[in-house]
Amino acid sequence: MKKALVCGAGGFIASHLVKRLKRDGCWVRGVDIKRPEYSSSPADEFRLLDLRDEPNCHFAVSLPNNEKFDEVYQLAADMGGMGFISSAECEIMRNSALVNINMTHVSSLLGVKRYFFSSSACVYRNMEAEESPLSEADAYPALPDNEYGWEKLYAERMAMAYGRRTGMVVRLARFQNTYGPEGTWHGGREKAPAALCRKIAAAPDGGTIEVWGDGKAMRAYTYIDDLVDGIVRLMHSGLENGVNIGRPEYVSVDDLISTIADAAGKKILLNHIPGPVGVHARNFTNDRIRSTGWESKYSLRDGIAKTYPWIREQVEKAKLAGK
Repeated sequence: MKKALVCGAGGFIASHLVKRLKRDGCWVRGVDIKRPEYSSSPADEFRLLDLRDEPNCHFAVSLPNNEKFDEVYQLAADMGGMGFISSAECEIMRNSALVNINMTHVSSLLGVKRYFFSSSACVYRNMEAEESPLSEADAYPALPDNEYGWEKLYAERMAMAYGRRTGMVVRLARFQNTYGPEGTWHGGREKAPAALCRKIAAAPDGGTIEVWGDGKAMRAYTYIDDLVDGIVRLMHSGLENGVNIGRPEYVSVDDLISTIADAAGKKILLNHIPGPVGVHARNFTNDRIRSTGWESKYSLRDGIAKTYPWIREQVEKAKLAGK
């Protein structure tokens, strides 16, 4: 039975990845500083470890009888939506860099066969909506819009260097905005789809919600099942260097709100206020991941139809609990 280690398994994307790997027949160890918040992990083993400390990484990657993990998926990071990224630059760079330095080094040292690193579309520069799509090579010359992106770019290069030096097979995915059930939806680290679902769920029909910026920033949003399928396909592929994974359906923030309001069956008015927005636009090619047979199956409307009811349920539970 193939053995897989998933780091960050208490978080949104990695917890869904654990479920997929178990369905695929893997023995899975999950590792994180916390357990999943909204459902129990199906991992065969779950270790609560702070991967900023190198000895904990050794404990995470070690197996009995000198066995080796076939696959390590490194998704552990200090991250969140634009509100968090813009206000926690130092924490993001320090905490995530420590985790990635330790995990890359220890995985190669202990003979891990294949190593996956979750990078981000934040490695790319600011764009305008009318620009042609960027390929993965267009991450250079490098000019990320925020420190989160700079740390991801450095971690990519470190993983590739260790791969060249030790022979560990390295796969790098650059995620676009990902959403779905069981993602962070409140508390300051939530991303735009979840935050807007929460605001609309809490608003009455005909009510007004506050939105950062002018609502014209363009983004693509990827449903969690599509992303996880891309991760698995990439890990088993021959694709080296960074690979974009994301649905090529670009909408403005106001369009996203309209889609959520439709799912809610509400008319929602908008109050645009100053706030951290990020880049004007991002637009990328997906030719490399599509070469593995991957295709996005969930439109934004389809994905929101699955996500909004879950977040509405969380809002209602919190209200009943007086939170």
